[in-house]
Amino acid sequence: MKYVTTTDNRELVIEILDEHHISVDGVSYVIDFESVSEQTVYSLLANNKSYEALVYESDEGWQVLLHGSQYVLLVEDERERRLRASLGGGPSENVDFHLKAPMPGLIVSVPVNDGQSIEKGDVLVILESMKMQNELKSPRPGKVSRVRIKPGDSVEQRDTLLSVI
Repeated sequence: MKYVTTTDNRELVIEILDEHHISVDGVSYVIDFESVSEQTVYSLLANNKSYEALVYESDEGWQVLLHGSQYVLLVEDERERRLRASLGGGPSENVDFHLKAPMPGLIVSVPVNDGQSIEKGDVLVILESMKMQNELKSPRPGKVSRVRIKPGDSVEQRDTLLSVI
């Protein structure tokens, strides 16, 4: 099965060859992918390199927290992609984006304010979890609205932190 994964306007074609082999844009990888906790933390071994990531589905797509950076991924199989293309659809930048906590943690910093204009990739919140500080970034340009947290607040997974309009 082939999937098209889009992040930051970059597309990757991922083909699942079998349980332990995938191809990403034509490059083959030997993989092992396992859940390691009750939260959505996964261990990935790809060509003998080890990665640990928090992965969960949200309204905006798949959220992946890897090495302290958060990525929003749109994953579609070939049929879904053709259907969306025929309908002229795509991710809309006119819809409010609600930044949700990818895991429970402590708010370290909120470097943005209500009403502030931001660009895609700007850091919106720094969240500490599992002794690691994670920069949660904006997936699109816009204006910050409804900041619901402040430094020192504890949050639970999927709590809404702020919105971008």
